[in-house]
Amino acid sequence: MSEPWDGPVGSEAGAPRVRGGRSASRGHGGRRARPVRRARRVLRVLGIVLAMSVLGTTGFGWWFYRHLSGNIDSVSLGGRGGREQADAFGRTPIDILVIGSDGRDSAADCELGGGCARTGVQTGGNADVELVVHISADRSNATVMSIPRDTMTRVPACEDSATGGSTPGYWGQINSALRYGPACQVATVHALTGIPVDHFVQLDFSGVVKISDAVGGVPVCVSDNVYDTYSHLKLSKGTHTLKGVAALEFVRSRHGFGDGSDLGRTVAQHLFLGAMIRRVESAGTLTDPAAVYRLADAATKAMTVDDGLGSVGKLVGLAADVNDVPAKRITFVTMQTNPDPDDADRVVVAPDAEALFAAIAADRSLTAGSGDPSPAATGTGRAAASQPRSRIAVNVRNGTGITGRASAVAGALTAEGFSSDTTAGNASTPAAVTTLTYGAGLRDEARTAAAALGLPDSRLKAGDGTGLTLVIGADWPSGDTYPGSAPSPAPAGTKAAVSHAHAGTAAQSDDCAQVSPYRTVSLDGIPMTPSQAYARATDIPDSDA
Repeated sequence: MSEPWDGPVGSEAGAPRVRGGRSASRGHGGRRARPVRRARRVLRVLGIVLAMSVLGTTGFGWWFYRHLSGNIDSVSLGGRGGREQADAFGRTPIDILVIGSDGRDSAADCELGGGCARTGVQTGGNADVELVVHISADRSNATVMSIPRDTMTRVPACEDSATGGSTPGYWGQINSALRYGPACQVATVHALTGIPVDHFVQLDFSGVVKISDAVGGVPVCVSDNVYDTYSHLKLSKGTHTLKGVAALEFVRSRHGFGDGSDLGRTVAQHLFLGAMIRRVESAGTLTDPAAVYRLADAATKAMTVDDGLGSVGKLVGLAADVNDVPAKRITFVTMQTNPDPDDADRVVVAPDAEALFAAIAADRSLTAGSGDPSPAATGTGRAAASQPRSRIAVNVRNGTGITGRASAVAGALTAEGFSSDTTAGNASTPAAVTTLTYGAGLRDEARTAAAALGLPDSRLKAGDGTGLTLVIGADWPSGDTYPGSAPSPAPAGTKAAVSHAHAGTAAQSDDCAQVSPYRTVSLDGIPMTPSQAYARATDIPDSDA
């Protein structure tokens, strides 16, 4: 029975929903919940990997499993992207290059991308979108780094096993490496950044259309009326839910936003991807079997991956190790660049980018406003557990006499990626001080939970139980962080890493893509701003009309 100061778990208005503990999920009815949790984990990875790269699902039968695996095309990387190093606990980061191809390999892509009137369906293409998706070794944070397609770099010697095309290497635009296959594109990014990249996901025009439709549209905001006469994006000022071709027009628009270059486009893409991540995470998407099927089927049909991700089984195996990284700990950045001194329409890597590359390769969290490194990077063990956060459950008990304290703290833990089996309830007796008691072999897990809450080591104690029990005492009457705890200082290099990188997180839902104030488009041969073009193009329907 619940004590009067806390009430039934989750009964307070606005309190987060917290699961009733492991015992509540077991038994005759509990067994059926496990596939749902696995499916949620898989779909969460999809969100991180661009949201455009939904990786799979389980729990819908062997036929569904075989059907999805049969959708996937895979290619060997041949070790061209290097390999991540394991941390002291044997955990490794995950680094995936997500590629958006401008290839016109099908009639559908020709219709969407244009440019096939004379040539017809074409083979090959350029990597017009390149994002390095880094998921930390402890699965507590992620970084998505855009590489502008206009970046000039050294493309190494490559041979495409599929077409036989080869190159001895050359100096050129980074996106052109895809002409020699995705393994060459991965090798080029690895050579440029030093970041190990052992997976890739490639999507074409029709893939973006299919997945944006499958999630029911993606809400985006534009700061002003915009008409990009090149991508054909036309939207009025404000928020719009974009599906299909309209979504493709938005992510392809480079003349509509910022300074009209690829740099403005990457920032708009980050806003789009953050919105898609939030849409994929939404309860309506994850709990609707039909929506899960549409999302997984569309994604697996739309993408080509490396053979390390070449089946639903492999994708689920990957997803099982990935923590539910909170949206606020998914950082979007754009690789810093300078104008190319030899070509004003191209860019080269800026010196600032070296700090960004080093931070990602060293597995440091770049979460805007946080600055704390992931445990794998610090080497201190202060917050390093032998289990990822998603597998650490905490039994939170209210000993304060203040209604709702256990639910608030338990909700904060699950929001930081701790297990959904975390519980909230009342302590058997009032407590003067807060303590976190851990069972045999769980000290590292206890320190991970304590670090997330700002709880000092002096509040940890060994116990006879088998889990973690946090009793909130009268010394912690309010808030999600233990009183007096100070945030970790940013490690050397982290601030430099995000300098001029347009950093933001997937949790920023109220940002708008900034429409270019420059004359970046033309209508009837007259240069003008995207807003002026919108005002003049009264005969052109809006993209979401």
